[in-house]
Amino acid sequence: MTEATWADDNWCIACGEHNPHGLHLQFRWEGEWYLTDFTPQRVHQGWAGIVHGGVLAILLDEAMNDMLSRNGEPVATAELNVRYRQPARIGVPLRVRARITRSRPPLYHAEGDIVDADGTLIAEGTAKLMRIDADI
Repeated sequence: MTEATWADDNWCIACGEHNPHGLHLQFRWEGEWYLTDFTPQRVHQGWAGIVHGGVLAILLDEAMNDMLSRNGEPVATAELNVRYRQPARIGVPLRVRARITRSRPPLYHAEGDIVDADGTLIAEGTAKLMRIDADI
């Protein structure tokens, strides 16, 4: 087995600006929270009119990972747990938030959530993130 090379070529499915099929997420800080807004389209659907759970997991994973990786501490997700609370509807804007809950390099713990335009909790998650040597 070969060792993984960790480099950013801007093709990430979540935030890669060169990926024509990506989500093109753009994040910002609001206090201790790292967040983005995303409006799912029909291509993100599972059941008719409902966002696929895997897309929601990508949103949470990216928020928790990107919060560190884009801010000087490159990490890989070692564990991701998602709890789905309500279905997310296609075309309804979502807000995704993340924050660090424990920082003991090289291991970090984070939590995040997704709410819809009405403030309804759609999903929440936790992650363990491991520091890596990366070219970011």
